[in-house]
Amino acid sequence: MRVLKFGGSSLASVARFSEVAQIVLQQATTEQVCLVLSAPQGVTNTLVELTDLAYLGADFQSPLSQLQQRYQQLLAAVPGVSEARRQQVQALINSQIQQLGWQLQGMSLLKFCPDHIKAQILGLGEQFSVALMTALLEGQGADVQALDSVKLVKSQGDFLNATADVAATATVIDAAMAATPASIYVMAGFVSSNAQGETALLGRNGSDYSAAVIAAAIKASACEIWTDVDGVYSADPRQVKQTRLIDRLSYDEAMELSYFGAKVLHPKTIGPLARVQIPCYIKNTLNPSAPGTCIDVEGDGEALVKGISSLEHLALITVSGPGLKGVVGMASRVFAAMARAQISVSLITQSSSEFSISFCVPQLHLVAAKKALEAEFELELQNKLLRPLAIQSDMAIVSLVGDGMRQHRGVAAKFFASLAQARVNVVAIAQDSSERSISAVVEQRSCQNAVKVCHENFFSHIPSIDVFLVGCGVVGSELLAQIERQQAFLQQRQVKLTVYGIANSKQLLLAKDGVDLKNWQPALAEANAQFSLAELNRFVQEQHLTNPVLVDCTSAQAVADQYADFLAAGFHVVTPNKKANTSSLEYYHRLRAVAQQQRRRFLYETTVGAGLPVIDTLQGLLNAGDQLLAFEGILSGSLSYIFGELEAGVPLSVVTAKARAMGFTEPDPRDDLSGMDVARKLLIMAREAGLMLDLSEVEVDSVLPAGFAAGANVEDFMAQLPQLDQAFAERLAAAKAEGKVLRYIGEIRDGKCKVAIKALAADHPLAKVKDGENALSILSRYYQPIPFVLRGYGAGAAVTSAGVFSDILRTLSWQQQV
Repeated sequence: MRVLKFGGSSLASVARFSEVAQIVLQQATTEQVCLVLSAPQGVTNTLVELTDLAYLGADFQSPLSQLQQRYQQLLAAVPGVSEARRQQVQALINSQIQQLGWQLQGMSLLKFCPDHIKAQILGLGEQFSVALMTALLEGQGADVQALDSVKLVKSQGDFLNATADVAATATVIDAAMAATPASIYVMAGFVSSNAQGETALLGRNGSDYSAAVIAAAIKASACEIWTDVDGVYSADPRQVKQTRLIDRLSYDEAMELSYFGAKVLHPKTIGPLARVQIPCYIKNTLNPSAPGTCIDVEGDGEALVKGISSLEHLALITVSGPGLKGVVGMASRVFAAMARAQISVSLITQSSSEFSISFCVPQLHLVAAKKALEAEFELELQNKLLRPLAIQSDMAIVSLVGDGMRQHRGVAAKFFASLAQARVNVVAIAQDSSERSISAVVEQRSCQNAVKVCHENFFSHIPSIDVFLVGCGVVGSELLAQIERQQAFLQQRQVKLTVYGIANSKQLLLAKDGVDLKNWQPALAEANAQFSLAELNRFVQEQHLTNPVLVDCTSAQAVADQYADFLAAGFHVVTPNKKANTSSLEYYHRLRAVAQQQRRRFLYETTVGAGLPVIDTLQGLLNAGDQLLAFEGILSGSLSYIFGELEAGVPLSVVTAKARAMGFTEPDPRDDLSGMDVARKLLIMAREAGLMLDLSEVEVDSVLPAGFAAGANVEDFMAQLPQLDQAFAERLAAAKAEGKVLRYIGEIRDGKCKVAIKALAADHPLAKVKDGENALSILSRYYQPIPFVLRGYGAGAAVTSAGVFSDILRTLSWQQQV
């Protein structure tokens, strides 16, 4: 015989009842079936609501009428039921509603509900399911027999959370089946009876447990738990999107996962099946052909980790003090106090010094637990042999489960490295002696992040990058286009890069499933939020994003001034904005200190050479023990272009207008011609080389004479620029007469920085650099007398965006250390 159990979600409507009937009829063609049913979806919740209302003296008639209507609607819609059977089910409905009304009325008058009455009420839904399913199967010609679980499933313990007696159940159920032979038996889950014959419940959501008990009692060939998912997953699919279906679990693994919060299985289900080694299958009513998950003795020993589960809404209680050390029986008293208060303990850890014992209890039971402990240890607390109870509320347990963990080293290290990567503070740790599971107590608000990152590192191996872009001008827009084009490449590299937010100076667009990069402009135009750290941080917390990256493609000082705050809040920062790295030395050092403390990346490769790996190259040399002796560079793509055209004989005013039209310069060309942009880049290089200078210490020789066109707007400035053409022509001619060319150079020498127009000999490494190229000449202890030269295009949105894109991918370096 095979036991099939169907939960409330599988019995939500007549259509679902019919689907269940078809599954049962098909299986009954090859083997006898014992069908165990929950109440229809939502019915038990309604019964709980009714008892609560009656207990409080509130009006319960409306939900009672709604329950009756729900029963009537289900009965009326069931096809193929004979009139006699329909009348029997109707009589059951009438009897239940009448009896329930009397009980609720008595509760309302007495303001009291005994547990044995509550057990009778809460088990009514399963009995209705049995009657309706029996009628449906009988109408389809099945050889079906309903059995009374209250009489046949035996239990002991309290009325609302009893423990089944498998041996006693086996005796009476075998007799009942022998007396009423059938191909299909239908039984209610959740309900049982104690030694006095009184109704007792097997714990909330205990229909799975009922099925396991019945399967063990009749020594079934298998027990199938039918639900609304394909089986047991590597994590909760509602928390983690890329979960994996687990094909096979051992009994021990399944018990660990269910105990630590896996929602598919009731924690007590596996015990009865394991004792008699009956395989259990988790199947999907909506996808009956799927193989599901098999739970048996052997499981799948090859897999290192089977699943990650979480048990939430807990409180961690710590009993500590000198009165614990070396005193026999103190731990026993702690947990005896919890047992007397009927409080379940989820995790226990004790310091090796015996100075403290910590354990988790449901947050709901914290007040009762505290009261029980203070009563038990009243004298010790008064005499200060024990410290006041230390309580940490709103906690959760994250657990890694797998038989394969016993044969592999480094699992715990990877687990805790993953928690660190998720920026989760571990409050307590516990590992069972079998090494089958390892658990960490974390703050409730960090639980989902912890599960997500652990799953990423142990299962999907697809790290996430969660991008928020501020500044969607030329560079920002090109970056978004590159990200959209490179999605296939990212998938090949097993990287998930999602743009969750885009902001300009007026609006902020946020999308919980990621921004549609093909249509972001109209969506941003309609957004009504504004860019702020608070708004982005709120979104990150709500969506449980673990690797947020702020990408600043503005040139705004106001945004740069917030980098330290973003880093402190857990964001990586990627930027071509030079303002932060050329601000005060105090802010420069603060950015790096915060990034190190928070294990976040501050990446700014494109602040100097656009797409060229300028900073990375210099850092690589210095990290290898090299020492910078001198540096020269053409650090402005726009000035590279302008001076190349000047060399070809194009007047300054003409080439400046041309460069402006091509987008090589800023909207106001004076921003480039002043030399301050180059000065900022040179200062960044100097600081990277260890020279702690301020921007005011960089000597700047502007392309423009001092005071030229002062106060003029851009168009007036452009109109006055031809006044400088002759002077530049003469300066170029003088250099040419000496066999030299003019270039705008940034130079570091003897601990000083200078940017200026410089005449270079034809054989100088930078003499042939033009057309928008950048070039750098690094003279170092390793690279002399011939310098290290790096050259390439340093202007244009495409190369700058490519450099920013590369920096964004480098934020994965923290994950790759796990």
